[in-house]
Amino acid sequence: MLVLGIDTSCDDTSAAVVTNDLEIRSNVVSSQHEIHGKFGGVVPELASRRHLENIIPVIDHALATADVSIDEIDCIAVTRGPGLIGSLVVGIAAAKAIAEARGIPILGVNHIEGHITSSLMTDDPPEFPFVCLVVSGGHTNLYLAESPGTYRLMGQTRDDAAGEAFDKVAKLLSLGYPGGRPIEEAAREDTGEAIFFPRAYLEKDSFDFSFSGVKTAVRNYLKKNNGSADDETSRVAHGFQEAVVEVLVEKTVRLAEDTSVDAVTISGGVAANGRLRGAMRERADYRSIRVVTPSIALCTDNAAMIAAVGVLRRGEAKEHDLEMNAISRWTV
Repeated sequence: MLVLGIDTSCDDTSAAVVTNDLEIRSNVVSSQHEIHGKFGGVVPELASRRHLENIIPVIDHALATADVSIDEIDCIAVTRGPGLIGSLVVGIAAAKAIAEARGIPILGVNHIEGHITSSLMTDDPPEFPFVCLVVSGGHTNLYLAESPGTYRLMGQTRDDAAGEAFDKVAKLLSLGYPGGRPIEEAAREDTGEAIFFPRAYLEKDSFDFSFSGVKTAVRNYLKKNNGSADDETSRVAHGFQEAVVEVLVEKTVRLAEDTSVDAVTISGGVAANGRLRGAMRERADYRSIRVVTPSIALCTDNAAMIAAVGVLRRGEAKEHDLEMNAISRWTV
């Protein structure tokens, strides 16, 4: 069985071919960072227009890389939401057209479930149940993954997602967009003690997150110290990153302990952060909890994880479902 995955949830156009045993035959991603970088964030209208230009070439590239024809595809899995409506409808329209022309089933996939499932596409995947931290530009959620398709939301951000905070602080520091990588690189240059910024743990025993406070603290620090001088940028980036990572790690590991699971996973774009990965392993190893992280290519938005959901939930796919619509907000 071969599943064609399509993802156009935000600003990356992606298509992938995945087999019945979750082998990735291809995973093609066309990024729009160059377009949106000068605006400091994604411009929805520009994103949807570029998806229109890219969608067919990206699908063709994914099929060619996998060395299969469209006639060999058994099912299509496409991101239905959450995401930018204008972007989502491009991928959904392409999926519907192929499904109708080929007479094959199509499955609308929740993008967040794709991130959770990406951890199953590793050399040593976790066994259910496990705790999953989904941390990206638009989402910071903690789940107890009980079985394929059954995910209990245990905590979520009450304001800025961690990735949003990284982007906004990077903008304050004039480090560019997206902010995750430049902040990590700048933080690495600071070899001294990090500036201390506040950690928001919220109510006792809460697994929710809040990152607007640390973002504001960075802004206030920069105002007080007359902007982001070159010698201060690395110290601010270091302190900010430590504040975010510490809260993410503490709550994730504590949930694993409270639910008596022996594995945690990290997925989503911020999961590519090396400091987050290292701190999570250090804290989890101390408590004999295994940490599973997808490859960097599977952390950011990609269609392979969407296709993987299609494999796991193929029994729910419908014959060329032309009634399927995009959903901008959709919880797992």
